Amino acid sequence: MAFSINKIKTIFKLIRQSLRGKEYDYTQGNIKVAILLLSIPMILELSLESVFAVVDIYFVGHLPNADVAVATVGLTEAVISLVYTLGIGLSTGATAIVARRVGEKNYEEASKSGMQAIGVSLIVAVLVAVLGVYFASDILALMGARPEVIKEGTSFAQIIFASSPSIILLFLINGIFRGAGDAAMAMRSLWLASLINIILCPILIYGVGPFPELGLIGAAIATAIGRTTGVLYQCYHLFAKNRIIKIYSSYFKPNFEIIKSLLAISTPAMFQFFIQSGSWIALTYIVSITGSTDASAGYQIAIRNVVFFILPAWGLSNAAATLVGQNLGAKQPERAEQSVLLTTKYNVIFMSLVTLLFVCFSEIIISFYTSDKVILAYGSQALRIIGFGYIFYGIGMVMIQSLNGAGDTKTPTWINIFCFWMVQVPLAWFLAVHLGFGPLGSFIAIPSAETVLAILAFYFFKKGKWKTVQV
Repeated sequence: MAFSINKIKTIFKLIRQSLRGKEYDYTQGNIKVAILLLSIPMILELSLESVFAVVDIYFVGHLPNADVAVATVGLTEAVISLVYTLGIGLSTGATAIVARRVGEKNYEEASKSGMQAIGVSLIVAVLVAVLGVYFASDILALMGARPEVIKEGTSFAQIIFASSPSIILLFLINGIFRGAGDAAMAMRSLWLASLINIILCPILIYGVGPFPELGLIGAAIATAIGRTTGVLYQCYHLFAKNRIIKIYSSYFKPNFEIIKSLLAISTPAMFQFFIQSGSWIALTYIVSITGSTDASAGYQIAIRNVVFFILPAWGLSNAAATLVGQNLGAKQPERAEQSVLLTTKYNVIFMSLVTLLFVCFSEIIISFYTSDKVILAYGSQALRIIGFGYIFYGIGMVMIQSLNGAGDTKTPTWINIFCFWMVQVPLAWFLAVHLGFGPLGSFIAIPSAETVLAILAFYFFKKGKWKTVQV
């Protein structure tokens, strides 16, 4: 009993340490402790990021024109996922380089790399914002949106696209902090952004006190303000506080050697996530043309819940990426591999629990967002079918992120091309259109492709070529 009590006390002590964000050498000591210290704040960080995916849907789902509002948010988010792709891709490169330099104990070069990544991201973000605002209605039309959705949703889409710099920088700077092992800092910035979004959404959507009722536009404004506040908080700690990553004015000068290295890793990573995001857009399109607006709304609600539970698992995957990068920098490839395999085990356990939740309680979960029987039926069906593949999502996620953390972003890119564009999209089209399954065909294609991805990613990880990648 004394041993059990002492073990529990040790765990709680480590949890407090992980949330405080004290410096720790992840290239030494117990691997389980390293995973715990990194993964807890990363899981909490991405749990709050997942709130962004469901808060807007929840509140707009209770507006009078719920089907149009939910479809608008869903279609816009499907396209804005391409912006996430840019942010995640750049963040992947930043994490890999910063983690490698920190593993080498070269903190000055790690800080310089972080600053160069921010500079590149700002240029990309402004370009995306301008194009997104200008072509917002055209983008919705290309997604198969009905005329009423385009009419109601253009302003919503424009506001979301205008906030692209905040979206990209929020991902990018948190990637820098994660690469440095400062996961608690990344967690706090997402917490702040998410909490502000949660508070402002009902106030701006429905109108509370002196605030006018803005409806769908209110959801976009709340999200934009939340993310921008999170970025300002990040910048304060990045530029004004004494952390592992410390930015000085001299680091603003372009360093083309670092930029070249960053882009060499980030470009395949951006393409990698672009492939994945593009396939999700294709599936959204297939659902919209083979089903009704209700089918699209149900599918989007289901996807928000899928994302809600995938992002915490991605937190574990990001912990593996950081451990791989830092341990390769410290010339300890075997420790890096052990960290990945142990993290995969934990992720499978978590995803198994989520599978049971989705399969057994899909209708209850979807009913939280809508009372419309048709939307509820589509949403619960999608959630149940997609849930069957969750264990494979967990395996593939850790393996892919570990390869990215090593700087080997090309292998996951080829895996994504095959799984999403040679398996998922063709299978969805074949089932939904050719065989007449309708939206059900798209639902079935998702776990099918993810299962293939997990098998391929595990195969290439075990081959071990990632251990020799130079960053």
